[in-house]
Amino acid sequence: MDQFSERLQILAVQAMPFLIAIVFHEVAHGMMAKRFGDPTAEEAGRLTLNPLSHLDPVGTFLPLASMLMGIPILFGWAKPVPIDPRRFSHRRSGLFMVAAAGPLMNFFLAFVSAAIYCAASLALSEESASREFILNTAIVSVSINYALGIFNLLPIPPLDGSRLIESMLPKRAALQFEKVSRYGFAILLLLLFSGALNLLQVPIQGAARLTVYWMAQLFEWSYSLLVA
Repeated sequence: MDQFSERLQILAVQAMPFLIAIVFHEVAHGMMAKRFGDPTAEEAGRLTLNPLSHLDPVGTFLPLASMLMGIPILFGWAKPVPIDPRRFSHRRSGLFMVAAAGPLMNFFLAFVSAAIYCAASLALSEESASREFILNTAIVSVSINYALGIFNLLPIPPLDGSRLIESMLPKRAALQFEKVSRYGFAILLLLLFSGALNLLQVPIQGAARLTVYWMAQLFEWSYSLLVA
């Protein structure tokens, strides 16, 4: 198999969990905003799982191109869903919950992916043609979702972590914090190109390994009860 074919296989394994992770992340924001009285995302047609509605020219296509070129990625994003906090029934709690919804969705998807990995390991025989693809895709999905969830919790505008902090600050302090947002993207680029964001690999891989381990223990325990 030539190098390009190998990269296409890698792209096939990585692209689907990446797209699911970023799309579900944004839809979770929009759904939570709607729950707090803001239907802006719904009115914009963004409460859909169709990835075409969420593609970002940089945050989506650059990671996909990197996968195809064999460059490992940790982070990416979809086009942010529109949110109008003025329409929230409870502004402070709405800001907090909407910001938290995206990372929490990624952590939930990581657990679901770990469950799929463990279920496939038990249910599919080693001779199964689809076994390796399913296992590889599921394990990649665990890591990608933890990467996106943990990355978005950084307290740097416009990431969700900064919105969580903003929602807990007094009004005057929140206004001052908002002024930092104009430098947020530059700070992120500096951290990215300096290699500082690579430090996040420690909690990301640690969380991924622990989740798969705990899920494997749960599946083995459940299986032992069924055959007992």
